[in-house]
Amino acid sequence: MNVFNKTSLALCVNAAILASAAGVSTAVLAQESANKADVVGVEVIEVTARKRTENIKDVPISVSALTPKKLEVLGSSGMDVRALSGKVPSLLIESSFGRTFPRFYIRGLGNTDFDLLASQPVSLIYDDVVLENALTKGMPMFDIERVEVLRGPQGTLFGRNTPAGIVKVQSKKPTQDFDANISGSYGSFGSTDFRLAVGGGLTDTLSARVALLQQDRDDWIDNKAPGFEAEDQLGGYSESAGRLQLLWEPNDDFSALFNYHFRDAEADSRVFRANIIKPGTNELVDDFDRETVFQDAAVRNDQTVEMKGASLKLEYNMGDHTLTSVTGYESAEMFSVGDIDGGYGASFLPNYMGPGFIPFPSETGARMPDHKQITQEIRIASNDLGKLDYQFGYFLFDEDLTINNLSFDTLGGGAQNGIAIQKMETSAWAVFASLDYEVSEQLTINGGLRYSDDKRDWDGELVQSPFGAPSFSESNNVQDSQVSGDLSASYKLNDETNVYARLARGYRAPSIQGRSLLFSANSTTADSETVDSVETGFKSVFLENTARVDGSVYYYIVKDQQLTAVGGSGNVASLLNADKSVGYGFELDSEYFVTADLVLTASVSYNHTELQDDTVAVPGCGGGCTVTSPLNGDGLAMIDGNSLPQSPEWISNLAARWTKEIGDGELYVYTDWSYRSEVNFFLYESVEFTGDALLEGGVRVGYEWYTDGAEYEVALFGRNITDEEQLTGAIDFNNLTGYVNEPRFWGVEFKANFF
Repeated sequence: MNVFNKTSLALCVNAAILASAAGVSTAVLAQESANKADVVGVEVIEVTARKRTENIKDVPISVSALTPKKLEVLGSSGMDVRALSGKVPSLLIESSFGRTFPRFYIRGLGNTDFDLLASQPVSLIYDDVVLENALTKGMPMFDIERVEVLRGPQGTLFGRNTPAGIVKVQSKKPTQDFDANISGSYGSFGSTDFRLAVGGGLTDTLSARVALLQQDRDDWIDNKAPGFEAEDQLGGYSESAGRLQLLWEPNDDFSALFNYHFRDAEADSRVFRANIIKPGTNELVDDFDRETVFQDAAVRNDQTVEMKGASLKLEYNMGDHTLTSVTGYESAEMFSVGDIDGGYGASFLPNYMGPGFIPFPSETGARMPDHKQITQEIRIASNDLGKLDYQFGYFLFDEDLTINNLSFDTLGGGAQNGIAIQKMETSAWAVFASLDYEVSEQLTINGGLRYSDDKRDWDGELVQSPFGAPSFSESNNVQDSQVSGDLSASYKLNDETNVYARLARGYRAPSIQGRSLLFSANSTTADSETVDSVETGFKSVFLENTARVDGSVYYYIVKDQQLTAVGGSGNVASLLNADKSVGYGFELDSEYFVTADLVLTASVSYNHTELQDDTVAVPGCGGGCTVTSPLNGDGLAMIDGNSLPQSPEWISNLAARWTKEIGDGELYVYTDWSYRSEVNFFLYESVEFTGDALLEGGVRVGYEWYTDGAEYEVALFGRNITDEEQLTGAIDFNNLTGYVNEPRFWGVEFKANFF
């Protein structure tokens, strides 16, 4: 406080916290001189979208960055990675598997498949290591420096399974400077959330950082099925996670960063609810109660996940070039079982009382007893050589996993009556190169290519059939090689605005699906899909650096799109390729400092998707819903012209933060609202399985104060404050089973940061 006067310090802190908590970027206070007034402005946002640290304004990619303050607000209710859904343009995240298996969609491209072998066209990169299996993508986000969302194909530097884009998570790294933060919250349903992070120098060359997370929630959903009544039987969870990082910097040219992390979670699997949709509509039934289910297998609903991994990142500055090596290891084990039909009993049984219609009991589960993933990347990048800069490298991916698909005899007390074992080995390698050429002070051109080779070997065995079918085994494999890449140009119109154009190709490696082995069906495969995209956009900071607007317009074609058909009364899953899909739309992302005390952020995206294949037909819901897609002669639904599943046309977000200096700190009020338009849950279209538009709002009111070497915060917060109730997904048995969004949540939180 002896450097700035009290007013200057308060304004500086006010501006920084305003922007970082309210929007996609952060803000700083630029002090022009000791005798001039301070000016609030939009901070330069640095991202690593191209594996270099760059100003986001100079990157010819549609990209958004979420800051630590924003992430803390979104995750304050204990929500998992799905809290990011709708918070930046064109991003949706959902799950039918609970907290452990998120499914990502960017610009409408994703994969609704719930199988543990399923691939996704959106890649998650966590601390420079790709997390391929959807189970590993549920790793909690805590002590995070930044989350970047890269939209569109990323086929050069990241390669396989990135045709829709990338979500890139970067944790806070160790430094020589000491800092520590601790936070604790308590909220609805007996929820608690505790976080601790400590970092600093151990020696002159060795730094360390430790971060821990503990989240718990009590069960809060009652079971009222006759004969199975129990209070507070479902809805709870307990999750622990941690990270240890060591950074060794023996000199200015070399660094070695070691990262060890783990996750240990136990929760209920997704809570399915039978007969909650009004026939002939997509509305919830009149007597729907979020805190009540009617299930005969709820007592056995369980989901456990154990993950651990480590990585080593080495960087060596050789003068004109930097050599980087990233080695990663990930492993996971899981078990999950749930009442899939969402009800109790079955209509064919004597004295069945309902409610609604249950065609047959379905209690199924999955176990992953063994999983390991090894990745290795080596790349060489030039260090600002002049007009021409480049990087090139090699990438290796190897994954080996075992899956047990399980079924249980619900009517017989839950005894296991079926098991199918799947084993799959995936090996892939790639070489890549990227060039940047500065044509002039205004124009820069970038281009890159990647050659990738992928192979999957699969073995499946039906050990025990729930229907008494004989055991059998089979093998299958897929292999392909692809060339992907991008070409872009960035032009500096003036000091405030850059415009860019980009052509890109990405691909998703071929897939194998063997989930239906449990029902005596054969495995299915899908060929590689490719996405060709054209995009143009602008990035601008204006109004004397108090406003920012980024925009993009795009069009893409997906060839041989991989789809998973799941439907009919048997609910059998199978892979297939559609001839093509098209998508087009736009994105706008903005931030505006109305005053030094009020900052607004707003984003909106429009994503139109359309399947184009007049030969593909899929099973409908087996008669329990009103299918509106045309049917072929076999009674299958034609999907030509349909939008992609879980692909809303509109996604938008609005946030505002106001502060007022009081005493030695400041009072703030923050609110954010996210909207997505209606979605189809499945490949076919139906009245009942269309999710209505969803609007959810959050609020946070708090007080922050500062002392020498510490800052503190106490806050009251709420999520989904209007208690919106909407279907977010369904199971297309013929009993109108669905699941809904998270309930309203209120909580209080205390934080302390020391430095």
